[in-house]
Amino acid sequence: MSHVQPQLHDSEEYPRPDFQRTGSRWLSLNGQWDFLFDDDDVGLSKRWQHSGLPTEITVEKKKTLLAESESQDQSESDAITQRIAAGTQDLLKNNVFASSAAAVNHKRPITVPFVFQCPASGINERGIHEVLWYERLISDLRNASERDEGRRVLLRFGAVDYEASVWLNGSLVGSHRGGHVPFQLDITDVLDAQDETQHRLTVRVYDSAHDLTQPRGKQYWGAQPESIFYTPSGGIWQSVWLETVPAARIADSSHGTVIRSNDIHTGDVYFDIAAQDLQAGHRYVVEADISFAGQLVSKSPKVDVKEASGKLSLSARLSKENISALAESVLQSAPVDDASCWRDGVALWSPEHPQLYDLSVRLFDSFSGRQVDEIKTVTGMRSIKWSDGLWRLNDAPYFQMLNLDQGYWPNSFLTPESSNSLEVDIDIAKKMGFNGCRKHQKVEDPRFYYWADRKGYLVWGEMASAYQFSREYVDRFNQEWTESVKLAINHPSVVTWTLVNESWAYTSLKDDVEQRNHIRALYYLTKTLDPTRSINDNCGWEHVCTDLTTFHDYSDAPELEKTCASLDAILGPKAGRNMFVDEIANIDAGARHNPTAPIICTELGGINIALGNKDADGGEESRDWGYTTATDPEDLLKRIERMVKGVAGGGLCCGFVWTQLTDIEQETNGLYTQSRLEKLDAAKVKAVFEEAAQIFYKRVNT
Repeated sequence: MSHVQPQLHDSEEYPRPDFQRTGSRWLSLNGQWDFLFDDDDVGLSKRWQHSGLPTEITVEKKKTLLAESESQDQSESDAITQRIAAGTQDLLKNNVFASSAAAVNHKRPITVPFVFQCPASGINERGIHEVLWYERLISDLRNASERDEGRRVLLRFGAVDYEASVWLNGSLVGSHRGGHVPFQLDITDVLDAQDETQHRLTVRVYDSAHDLTQPRGKQYWGAQPESIFYTPSGGIWQSVWLETVPAARIADSSHGTVIRSNDIHTGDVYFDIAAQDLQAGHRYVVEADISFAGQLVSKSPKVDVKEASGKLSLSARLSKENISALAESVLQSAPVDDASCWRDGVALWSPEHPQLYDLSVRLFDSFSGRQVDEIKTVTGMRSIKWSDGLWRLNDAPYFQMLNLDQGYWPNSFLTPESSNSLEVDIDIAKKMGFNGCRKHQKVEDPRFYYWADRKGYLVWGEMASAYQFSREYVDRFNQEWTESVKLAINHPSVVTWTLVNESWAYTSLKDDVEQRNHIRALYYLTKTLDPTRSINDNCGWEHVCTDLTTFHDYSDAPELEKTCASLDAILGPKAGRNMFVDEIANIDAGARHNPTAPIICTELGGINIALGNKDADGGEESRDWGYTTATDPEDLLKRIERMVKGVAGGGLCCGFVWTQLTDIEQETNGLYTQSRLEKLDAAKVKAVFEEAAQIFYKRVNT
């Protein structure tokens, strides 16, 4: 059984650097685990969670996509693929997983958090395996004094796709559904129940290869990735770690803490501090303070925690004394007399000047006066408004130059290849002139938002879509979408929520009120969770209830220029679908463009560079593709220039999303290769983007 002793990491490696707990210790469980495919799903009946994983298991049968009972599902899957992939590339024939004879699956090592399908896992196997088992030994992280203090041990998972059940020493400690969001389990009681130095940790994962009501994003259900779909990622794909925490503690954003810093006029920061596992009969209070560049700005009095929540507000406005004490380097990078950097003593956050405040929150037992917990995080003061056809950041019209970022790496797929991979992606995007990204069909690792806050990088948050609408889908998506919003809600870099992409899963919006109502429900659910950010309800077309009018257009530059110069053309049908859903007589009022809503072209480009018809090894015809093809880097730059200037110069759009940042498998329309190498001079692209932005600002400021 795997027991590779993990190492304690410094704070920069901590999987949730946006929420640091003072005095807490943590231990990474990334590394080697035992792993076994359970293709006949016999592990539970054989009680592997109690006995441990066997060294091997004989597979009696292999279910295939073409099994007679699944032929109807296959037909529906083909139809969905054909509809979504139209206009990309010719689809492969008989792209299904073949059946196989009886086989033996062996227990073998896997490197967590990499999925078994990718090379980095050490397994690199692409067949259908829906039930996965992981196992390793762990030790109690607490020392004697921590046990005496009553500190708890949490087992934390960044993300496991899709359904996970977890046992410790054969005792079920919890389960979670949802493949893109974090969860944590308190394993203290099981650790305390056995006087052992090592404990067997077992995880069973179920991830359907075929269920299209399961949110999966770009993870394909065919045997070979094609068009816009990629190799799937099943099982553990983000960090796993142990952490010691106080019994009564401050909760992170996933468990209810919300910090709002969008009121740049009053300069106030609003705290809604959630607390967990408070002891009955005890009274608790919280306090907070705000600092900027080492200067204490304000500190709150102690506030009662009522119904597991403490609410307070603090001023982020620096006094003249605070400002005069700031280091010269701070004032050089963000001069106080620059209205884009400061507002009456309030330091503003933007991509150009990502100024952050340091926040500390403390929880006290008011009977004893003892501090029981403290967390440290950051925030940025910035406002978002959407009106008069403009999207505004800190009250000023802002031209968003975003890339479509799907967060995919050649050796590790959805999991970042290394601890700095996410930072690198932000750096290369900014190097090319982008001021943000539309994170596409993925809830990203929390470290991405951490770096986006610090580097000044706008992020549009988006969940992985499913492809079939049903009551089960509604239940699944509502839960996971809520958890994804909570994960990122306290990050100033996150500025817009995208609920749905191109009607995926909502195939009958033309005449299905139930599907329309669910999009409306998602809109108002999101507004309830977060009224401060703009919402993009159905990115691309068939809008139902939205703050933004977004459209997708992969036309070449001449046609795109004409579209962006005409409101009628923008609002006209896209990919055979209306931009807004029509009225259904006597049933549903439909929707229409709000003249004050900002218009943004949220997908364009998708251009690859011609590399010939053969693959790199001179073998069969290459499957690499783009929506259109440039002859060379110079031609690509000319196309980019004409397109983005066409968007800005049309007089109607206030931003764009370029498809895409990097190549991904067969979709080779990135501005960088999969290895993050430039396909064309980044400085030249940046200059083009800056010229497009100036066209926009000249129009709106005159």
